[in-house]
Amino acid sequence: MHYKIARTNFFGKDFCTFVLNFDSLAVTSLAKSEIMNEIDNTKEEKFYHRLPIQIRFNDVDRYGHVNNNAYFAYYDLGKEEYLRNVLKTDYRAAQIAPVIANINADFILPIFYGDEIVIETRVSHVGNKSFTLKQRAINTKTQQVVCQCSTVMVCFDLKNQQSALLPDLYRKAFEAFEKD
Repeated sequence: MHYKIARTNFFGKDFCTFVLNFDSLAVTSLAKSEIMNEIDNTKEEKFYHRLPIQIRFNDVDRYGHVNNNAYFAYYDLGKEEYLRNVLKTDYRAAQIAPVIANINADFILPIFYGDEIVIETRVSHVGNKSFTLKQRAINTKTQQVVCQCSTVMVCFDLKNQQSALLPDLYRKAFEAFEKD
């Protein structure tokens, strides 16, 4: 079974259309080696937060692989646990809470039912009112990055219903946890 997937921008570079062959899990393209080199370069980044994910039967679509919608649920689990463990904040009682402003994913290789997947999460950028989470799904058997996600989280004042400055507590917690 073959599928063509058009990519216009991958890691800030333009690439031609490539074909995923889900029967053999091969990725073919004129840009294959460049894409894989870019993916391999992300392995140098340090991810201190890891969350194993249980692939559920209902995550799998009719093509036999995990549907792209399920990936975002996996990333949400990683995001929530990362923020709970790092910020140690009860958002039900807080006036300022992080909300998603933008989320993007690059689907690199398919995930199949029974694959052992871990979601890695880190903060890659901290701004005045926002921060960016970088996440990736790793197949633990092959150690391959199968998907990457970038999420911009904006601090939101729940009482005044507007964006807010990033609390100093967040900034210090991110710096202490990320160590870089």
